[in-house]
Amino acid sequence: MTETASAPTDIRITVGEGPDAREIAILYRAGRRKNGTALVWLGGYRSDMMGTKAVALDALAEENGLSAIRFDYSGHGASGGAFADGTISRWLEETMAVLRHLKPTRVILIGSSMGGWIALRLAQELAKRKGTTKLVAMVLVAPAPDFTFELIEPNLSEAELTSLAERGYFEEPSEYSAEPNIYTRGLIEDGRRNRVMTGILETGCPIHILQGMADPDVPYSHALKLVEFLPADDVVLTLIRDGDHRLSRPQDLAKLRAAIEALLLNG
Repeated sequence: MTETASAPTDIRITVGEGPDAREIAILYRAGRRKNGTALVWLGGYRSDMMGTKAVALDALAEENGLSAIRFDYSGHGASGGAFADGTISRWLEETMAVLRHLKPTRVILIGSSMGGWIALRLAQELAKRKGTTKLVAMVLVAPAPDFTFELIEPNLSEAELTSLAERGYFEEPSEYSAEPNIYTRGLIEDGRRNRVMTGILETGCPIHILQGMADPDVPYSHALKLVEFLPADDVVLTLIRDGDHRLSRPQDLAKLRAAIEALLLNG
């Protein structure tokens, strides 16, 4: 008889005060090991914690007796707040609030697309704070650090620049949703303040990057560039020749699983 998988706990916390307060939705799976490692899912722009990779991560945690932390940034999924108010600083603040609330001892960050940027910024903040949470490894899936500065700003059309100046945002069609992607002036300006590819990055932990070479959103040259900023870390880069941006096919999920398990095996 097959054992039924247990459900993670639904938790809600409030981040910010007054008009800035927003409710953040969390799904937390407690591990069977005391003071064990927690897998922390950091999703991408407009993605949520119920996506294919996030659910696969939770299943892997359950199989291995690990904790798993999934949550939605404000303006995403089950969390409150307006998407148009979102910035890297704001979503980073929420990420740190989730960790403060749950107090994991050791974490492996799994950052997808924009979540890779959040992961690298979080590593910088954890190093400054010297708190109780230790970053032990990262897996970055099609990472998009500095994407507003590196990938969006250089390619803005005159119409988009005009829309930013006059309306404070511009829209572009999304391959993954009927709703267009919205990029605000606040997001772009805040992105400049949160750039990480400006000098040597020292996360102090091993990193495995999974990158599709057929990614239409984040070119694999961006992952190669990121590696150049990580000379002090143990970095493995896996290029998937036919991989797209989502990397959610069964064979992609198998690579994600293998990357996490290898990091766990190596302590």
